Amino acid sequence: MFRIRRIYDDSLQIDRDQIEQSLSILRAQFSLVGEEEIRKIPDLLKKPDKRHFLAMLFVADDIRTKCVQGFALVLHDVDLNYFFLDYISAMKGMTGRGTGGALYERVREEASQAGVVGVFFECLPDDPGLCRDPAVLKQNINRLKFYETFGARPIAGTAYETPVKAGDDNPPYLVFDGLGRNIKLKRESAQKVVRSILEKKYPRYCPPEYVNMVVASFMDDPVRIREPRYFKNEFPVRVPARISEDRKIRLVVNHEHVIHHVKERGYVEAPVRIQAILREIEPTGLFAVVDKKRFGEQHIEKVHEPKLVDYVKRMSASLPSDESVYPYVFPIRNATRLPEDLELRAGYFTIDTFTPLNGAVFPAAKAAVDCGLTAAESLTKGCRLAYALVRPPGHHAEKRVFGGFCYFNTAAVAAEYLSRWGKVAILDIDYHHGNGTQNIFYERSDVLTVSLHGHPQFAYPYFNGFADEKGLGKGLGYNLNYPLPEAIKPLEYKLVLGKALRNIILFRPLFLVVSLGLDTAKGDPTGSWALRAKDFGIMGRMIGSMRLPILVVQEGGYNTRNLGLNARHFFEGLYKAYSQAQP
Repeated sequence: MFRIRRIYDDSLQIDRDQIEQSLSILRAQFSLVGEEEIRKIPDLLKKPDKRHFLAMLFVADDIRTKCVQGFALVLHDVDLNYFFLDYISAMKGMTGRGTGGALYERVREEASQAGVVGVFFECLPDDPGLCRDPAVLKQNINRLKFYETFGARPIAGTAYETPVKAGDDNPPYLVFDGLGRNIKLKRESAQKVVRSILEKKYPRYCPPEYVNMVVASFMDDPVRIREPRYFKNEFPVRVPARISEDRKIRLVVNHEHVIHHVKERGYVEAPVRIQAILREIEPTGLFAVVDKKRFGEQHIEKVHEPKLVDYVKRMSASLPSDESVYPYVFPIRNATRLPEDLELRAGYFTIDTFTPLNGAVFPAAKAAVDCGLTAAESLTKGCRLAYALVRPPGHHAEKRVFGGFCYFNTAAVAAEYLSRWGKVAILDIDYHHGNGTQNIFYERSDVLTVSLHGHPQFAYPYFNGFADEKGLGKGLGYNLNYPLPEAIKPLEYKLVLGKALRNIILFRPLFLVVSLGLDTAKGDPTGSWALRAKDFGIMGRMIGSMRLPILVVQEGGYNTRNLGLNARHFFEGLYKAYSQAQP
């Protein structure tokens, strides 16, 4: 059983390993390819080269062992916007098992999503006059027959298959796949593509006079495609209107959140929030649901003091789920003398009086963290987008205290987990400052914390989130706050977000964690801004255009009338930009 996925770069070990496996197949199956060209491929994955080709690598790997069984290497000409299928092959002993077909289908899906002119590639001829070896001719026939099943056929009536050196055998056809759109390829467009292929792919092999001769031989307008040879009727094979599994956003939902339901009047952090979001995002087809895994409490204790974790756990275990305890004694005058009674200790571990403890708090908050870690783990395995849809939220929970509806900081735990692989940036776009996230990473330089929020002069938590809070010690300069006015126009917000994103790019993180607060929306009972659905779509596009592996963790957002709509627009923007962006 194999899966198909795209590898974007060599940042992660799993991707480095699979790139090397793909290059080994390339060496084995295409012995004439030079080592210098092979070694350039990893760099081409990250940015276009001077020829303006961006390489796209798709692998078919064993789901269990992650061993690469086949690969396809596509070059995207970012100027003329066409795909050139450079190589596609299964490893020796794996041909004929559907790997090549699955890879080519994935290439066509990517091409359709990118809106390219079409897919071009070279294929050795099935004409006995051009191929003298019967065994090779048979292979060529089978290969062209395979591509014809997708509607891809050679361009006819040109000199493309003219050997560069007179007498050479087996010159390739240029094959065109219009992706089932039944479009007519214009001569001028085809000539530009052909010149691009010959000059960029074969600069040392094809002399200018040969290139000019081949380009001039494209006389038909529109270009003539060879009639079907192996199937009776011409039929356009359309690209299925679907999203490949590897492109989908991994969605991990904290279903255990429902046990945490504080029913006091005015308590807006309610279970209905999750359902309001799910109702809107599930029909989009953008998400692949992943079951939550269970992780040890040691992950929480890496960002929160163990005595806080132990207190929340013990206090929660001592209470029924429908009975809440609110702090009313705060031992700040003598913190070394804690009350014996667990209920009286609540004030020692919290920053406000509206974040109650009850029997459901620990299991719900622990499950939220497990969702965040499950989503983060998917990024380390090669997925690019993940969403932990959780409550209770977490970004107000600091190292040693909870508050603001938050008990454990899911985003911070996930960022700490991801930091084992490389640098992490956290972007907090909740209406309220993520004081907990700032507090946890304030003295670290490997995790950049960036927050856009209502100014603490008027917005919770009031005591943190000022612009001059820039970090401490090694962390100096790695905490950026953008406190914003009580009323702000969408354009002004986008300009500040753009500045924040530029600072994240300069940090060059391996992962981005987004603390997504939808309480910046118009009508939210906890905020004063008026962002609308289209603004969240733009925010998503701006963030997605960075093309980093991104984990989104749900934080605030309490107007359930527009909560789901805003979430949907954000993720549609995120996905669209991430899918189409070029470095």
